[in-house]
Amino acid sequence: MSDQDFIILDEDEKKEDSSSAQETEKKETAEVSSSEQKKDDDGYEKICFICHRPESVTGKMIELPNNISVCPDCMQRSFDAMNNGSIDLNRLMNMPGVQFFNMSDLENMQPKQQKIKKKKEKPKEFHQLNIKDIPAPHKIKARLDEYVVGQEYAKKAMSVAVYNHYKRVATDTMDDIEIEKSNMLMIGPTGSGKTYLVKTLARLLDVPLAITDATSLTEAGYIGDDIESVVSKLLAAADNDVERAEQGIIFIDEIDKIAKKRNSNQRDVSGESVQQGMLKLLEGSEVEVPVGANSKNAMVPLTTVNTKNILFICGGAFPDLEEIIKERLQKKTSMGFNAELKDKYENDKELLSKVTVEDLRKFGMIPEFLGRLPIIFTLKGLDKDMLVKILKEPKNAILKQYQKLLALDEVKLDFDDGALEAIAEKAMEKDTGARALRAIIEEFMLDIMYEIPKDDSIGQVTITREYIEGTGGPIIQLRGQEVPRLG
Repeated sequence: MSDQDFIILDEDEKKEDSSSAQETEKKETAEVSSSEQKKDDDGYEKICFICHRPESVTGKMIELPNNISVCPDCMQRSFDAMNNGSIDLNRLMNMPGVQFFNMSDLENMQPKQQKIKKKKEKPKEFHQLNIKDIPAPHKIKARLDEYVVGQEYAKKAMSVAVYNHYKRVATDTMDDIEIEKSNMLMIGPTGSGKTYLVKTLARLLDVPLAITDATSLTEAGYIGDDIESVVSKLLAAADNDVERAEQGIIFIDEIDKIAKKRNSNQRDVSGESVQQGMLKLLEGSEVEVPVGANSKNAMVPLTTVNTKNILFICGGAFPDLEEIIKERLQKKTSMGFNAELKDKYENDKELLSKVTVEDLRKFGMIPEFLGRLPIIFTLKGLDKDMLVKILKEPKNAILKQYQKLLALDEVKLDFDDGALEAIAEKAMEKDTGARALRAIIEEFMLDIMYEIPKDDSIGQVTITREYIEGTGGPIIQLRGQEVPRLG
């Protein structure tokens, strides 16, 4: 072999060594970058320290010491302010008694921020909203029947609306036909079960549900909650997951409290203005809402929620609405053979079910607001038979609650039929619906719940009509004795 052959071999070996060294360097840099990425990427977006917008809105953040992130817009504004001379750092430094701030102090000044989950880049997939798995309306109503007595039409209307809401969300991108939203307005006297129906629905369904009331809402800029706070409550119910919140249900109670004020010379910041502000929410629009707070002024990040697929259920007692309905119906009254009696509608219990959109407009709801609530239904006032059923039939009826409490003391509690009727009659006098039942039973059960734990020999207590009416006492039976004695 010649010397030239040795030179060629040495060059080949050098090439192999250099290529292997480059490969190892690439692997090391890739490992370092992946480890750094793992440290940085914890599944949550970075928030700008100044404007509180997330990274998905502002773009790439600029990292400052002590884990402070600033968006390019805010950084540019800061530079512009310095260049324009509006901030003179020399004068600031020379002022007596003023020390230049430390960056680490900013971390203590800033309140603890809520984190926003990063949106997944892959397209939306509705695994949990398979059309075959959606509960049918009759199944939803059957579950509501276990907890709510009566109100058949209201339960049917709610079951169909929720079923259609599920289908609408699941088929949102399947074809060109866009299904409109079925927002609901439920009207009923106090204690008829409006809020209880929605709370029961919340337990049965797997979508996030937020229950709020309209009494605290005011126009933006005034003391009170902003209109967007109802969406931020839904976002909190969905664990700050925007995609899940956009498939939820919002129940706004006391909606009659934002009716237009009559004969008011002042600005109506909690009435008609709130209705006008809610129009965009009900119709469907992208709203910027604070994460973890009710007000945008708080130092919390903002995120965008699209309300297009959120179902809104509004409820209210609408006091004095019956007078408006009665006035409209009595206009038909005239003289002659076919005239109707003026007192025909005085004691009509079904009067509220005759409500029309025109009656609600007279009450103070603006037509644009009512137009976005296409499904309007009423709940009946409770009569004596319904109150008796409410006492004993639902799964968590109040009598069953007391029976369970005394069963823990190994005492059996019974109510005879006369006692149930007496309780229902007293509740009718209070005229506050099913809420009156609890107050009445609490009053009469106080002495029994106080006295029974004193005596271990008591085995059974029967509440009678005489005890409820105050003319007698409950029947108390001792353990091992068949002869009852009056307590």
